[in-house]
Amino acid sequence: MISEEVRRDIQRRLRAVEEAHDVRVLFAVESGSRAWGFPSPNSDYDVRFIYAHPREWYLSLDLEERRDVIECETVDDIDLSGWDIRKALKLFWQSNPSFVEWLHSPIVYRDEADFAERARALLPGVYDVNKGVHHYLGMADKNYRGYLKAKLVPLKKYFYVLRPLLAIRWLERYRTPAPVALERLRTLVADDADLDGQIERLLARKQRSQEKEFVPVIQALNDFIEQELSRLSRCSIQTAPPTASLEELNTLFRDCLS
Repeated sequence: MISEEVRRDIQRRLRAVEEAHDVRVLFAVESGSRAWGFPSPNSDYDVRFIYAHPREWYLSLDLEERRDVIECETVDDIDLSGWDIRKALKLFWQSNPSFVEWLHSPIVYRDEADFAERARALLPGVYDVNKGVHHYLGMADKNYRGYLKAKLVPLKKYFYVLRPLLAIRWLERYRTPAPVALERLRTLVADDADLDGQIERLLARKQRSQEKEFVPVIQALNDFIEQELSRLSRCSIQTAPPTASLEELNTLFRDCLS
């Protein structure tokens, strides 16, 4: 949950961004552990947003050299950064996993001009499931081999491995972008009482621990992770190629500038 005080502060900062950069924030969400459903009491607020400049800004000879991100200094644990709409939609066309997850964040701070709704409507024709698998597998493998092979391991890194592995199971089963929240992904292992119980106990501990807490390695979880990484190293999902046209994204881009 995000307190009303924090929400008001985030809205104030978004308005400050608009004034300082002469942009309009179309869409802003929470990303990271608070959106994923396993924050610590001292977790940062990871606010990510999509913004648009006035139309004339894009009619420039030096457009490709202009900065297309806005990054704000982290103050009071609020980390605020955003992408220009043109950058966002170009990455969307490539099934960028960050942008796709922003569209599915359960915590929304700003949603204007029908941007997010129209982008979600295009998802079935744009999203490449195998690119999603590749992204989540890389995330799980990197965090597992980098952090979870010692005797004492960072508690939060278990979730940085388990969530992407469960996201891949979702992609395998449903062929649609995976939900952001861990709670929904856990339904995929609800029939494995031992595994689900381990995740439940770890989640309860994470929610009352500090961000950098270490715990003894949990061998049952490591065994599950090893098995999944081995299985998924040979994974390839047969899906139809994307059907959307780039012109549909161009239309959304132009409409949002109107």
